[in-house]
Amino acid sequence: MPELPEVEVVRRGLERWVSGRVVDEVRVLHPRAVRRHLAGGEDFGARLRGHRIGLAQRRGKYLWLPLADSAQSVLAHLGMSGQLLVQPYDAPDEKHLRIRVRFDDGQGTELRFVDQRTFGGLSLHDNTAEGLPEVIAHIARDPLDPAFDDDAFHLALRRRRTTIKRALLDQSLISGVGNIYADEALWRARLHYERPTATFTRPRSAELLGHVRDVMNAALAVGGTSFDSLYVNVNGESGYFDRSLDAYGREDMPCRRCGTAIRRRPWMNRSSYFCPRCQRPPRAAS
Repeated sequence: MPELPEVEVVRRGLERWVSGRVVDEVRVLHPRAVRRHLAGGEDFGARLRGHRIGLAQRRGKYLWLPLADSAQSVLAHLGMSGQLLVQPYDAPDEKHLRIRVRFDDGQGTELRFVDQRTFGGLSLHDNTAEGLPEVIAHIARDPLDPAFDDDAFHLALRRRRTTIKRALLDQSLISGVGNIYADEALWRARLHYERPTATFTRPRSAELLGHVRDVMNAALAVGGTSFDSLYVNVNGESGYFDRSLDAYGREDMPCRRCGTAIRRRPWMNRSSYFCPRCQRPPRAAS
């Protein structure tokens, strides 16, 4: 699933091509695409019509379009294969086009939600006083947020009594980090994914956060990580950070630091990639 860099790439595209425009028409072409809007597709479209889209927002992996003249927002769930594309009116419809949003200006482009597996969708929600859709109010700030509190993160990390990769994927503790960037940051920090969080000192927590930020910024610079055509920006272009990955997806390939073969282990219905020499497991996990 897309992580912070991929979602931020989409957010920037929406900010450029959609923010500030007034909705003229919404067509829901598949009911599952608005299943979180319980009143259905027609109601969803009617509630958006005539509203101006505000500045596209993101927290962690969550993306939303606030309505500039309302206390509500359209939350986008990209799921496994969701795409938000800005296309000319006359561009051929994508095979898995689910929602079409047109605007009342002369730009000649529309916003399309395309989703092959129909796990994602759009939904309308009331905002909290902080401006977040209320359904994601529990989501923590992400490490690229200027208001992210490094010290509070360290203290929470110590209190969780869990292992470090579980903590990094806990969106109520730190948002935006998924399986790919957790493995990459842990490789850079020379930390095994089963390292207990109770063992972290402040300097070690700060070092890890630095690596999380560095790998995410590096991915952002090249459009994120795209292993297939499903993860694209609003213009349909894939990112290429997959070429720079040091751990994730590199099973049996040499570690770029020491030459030892990267290993893969099953982990929470996912996989963890690590260097057995650079990232030695804690004794309890050996």
